[in-house]
Amino acid sequence: MEETEFNTLAEDTLARIEQALEACSVDIDYELQAGGVLELEFGDGSKIIVNRHAAAREIWVAARSGGFHFRREAGRWVGTRDGAELFATLERLASEQAGERVVLA
Repeated sequence: MEETEFNTLAEDTLARIEQALEACSVDIDYELQAGGVLELEFGDGSKIIVNRHAAAREIWVAARSGGFHFRREAGRWVGTRDGAELFATLERLASEQAGERVVLA
């Protein structure tokens, strides 16, 4: 995948995450920063950072429980270690940090 294609896909994905957070019933503060970094902050002060890593053509997620890398495969972002889908992983991680179920539809 070319860098331009990756950047477009990654930006679209970050925008989708933002839209899902806006529609989410759980109070999560978030901010898209320059360079494609999305920072989510929870009531207890913990954070999840989602960013694009152009060199690896991956989206990286850093959460309290660890770091996760997602590569584009068959039209989806899948975890490089476990094959889990990005949004499913974000729901699980956000739920853990929020202390309640987070649904990112």
